[in-house]
Amino acid sequence: MRKLGIVALGAAAALTLAGCSTGGGESTSADGGDITVWVVGTDTPKEARAYLKDTFESENDGWTLTVEEKTWADVSDTYAAALQSNDSPDVVEVGNTQTASFADQGLFLPLEDFATDDYLPGLVESATYDGDLYAAPYYAGGRIVFYSQQILGDTAIPTTLDEYVETGKARKTDTLSGIWAPGRDWYNALPYVWSHGGFIAEQDGDTWKAGFSSEGGIEGLTQLQDVYLNASNAAKDGDETDPQVPFCAGEDLFLSAPAWVQWSINAPADADAPGCPDTYGADLKAFALPGETAGETAPIFAGGSNVAVATKSANPEQARAALDIMASAGYQDLLAAGGLTPGLTASAANLPDTEIAKAQAVALENSKVTPTTPKWAEVEAAQIIQEALVKIAQGGDVKSIATDLDAQIEDILNS
Repeated sequence: MRKLGIVALGAAAALTLAGCSTGGGESTSADGGDITVWVVGTDTPKEARAYLKDTFESENDGWTLTVEEKTWADVSDTYAAALQSNDSPDVVEVGNTQTASFADQGLFLPLEDFATDDYLPGLVESATYDGDLYAAPYYAGGRIVFYSQQILGDTAIPTTLDEYVETGKARKTDTLSGIWAPGRDWYNALPYVWSHGGFIAEQDGDTWKAGFSSEGGIEGLTQLQDVYLNASNAAKDGDETDPQVPFCAGEDLFLSAPAWVQWSINAPADADAPGCPDTYGADLKAFALPGETAGETAPIFAGGSNVAVATKSANPEQARAALDIMASAGYQDLLAAGGLTPGLTASAANLPDTEIAKAQAVALENSKVTPTTPKWAEVEAAQIIQEALVKIAQGGDVKSIATDLDAQIEDILNS
């Protein structure tokens, strides 16, 4: 799934509102009206859209519900302005890393009396801002470890993170990465930090404290440096773009990548970006990255979407009713059947019966997100985490690099 930057609202964005939206429900009487729900892209299955409309209209006499499809460019470029207008939609899908920014701008209503225990913790965390829940978990995507049985051979699947690293080191050759780990791929760096008890940044009152140089952070980054230097042939200053290329060349034992990479690996040989469906994709398998203890998974970064009620919805009661349907088992089951990892954990039982789908669901049960502050966008834009990881991948002093990184993060978050 996607990982998007946080929306920045400026005066120019407000001026672009005209023509960017067909808008939401007009203020209507208690006898009826129309609710508008915005979903993004084609991910939401048509069966789920129909279920939402039919269920809402059957439970709310005199009301109609309209589902409109937007793009991720709309989310970044025009959502904020539309949500501030008098023609606001009622319910919107938004990227999980964007939720805090919209909440900070006062564009989402807090969701009172919404029980979060049964939902993916990473999405719940991303939807929580200043102690209040501002959106409901919708669906998620996360990284799993791909492998081809042809290359794995008799090697055992590791049951702990230490075993994973040691297996990668043992299998590395001049032409084979035991673990494909380009230096700028910071999403795959986070599980090492989190598994050892480190953190990105935590808030103490009004002050943010970064944690890459914490005891656990140093332990995790040191283990990651071992991977960079002794388990991977990936470029020390490379990124995660096109991970199927080395995999399809038979150059990877283990590839940690988003679940959707399966489609890139198995793309037809005559596609614009060909995969390897007849070779290493033919027996493609995957597992959740293991944690420090056997039987546990490592915390991974959770990408995905949330759904929220717009503050300027003309009909917030009905908007909340529509959101509750989207968070319900009936609707979430349909998302799962369509191949999306549902926000409601119990609905994962309805995922397609494939090893890859199940691995992603298991991995996402132990997931985290980046700090829920609007200023996190500035950290990402500065690319300081990537630059620090490249230095670590090149063999630099872990503690010194992590300490400098934390200082840079704190300067941004506390400014």
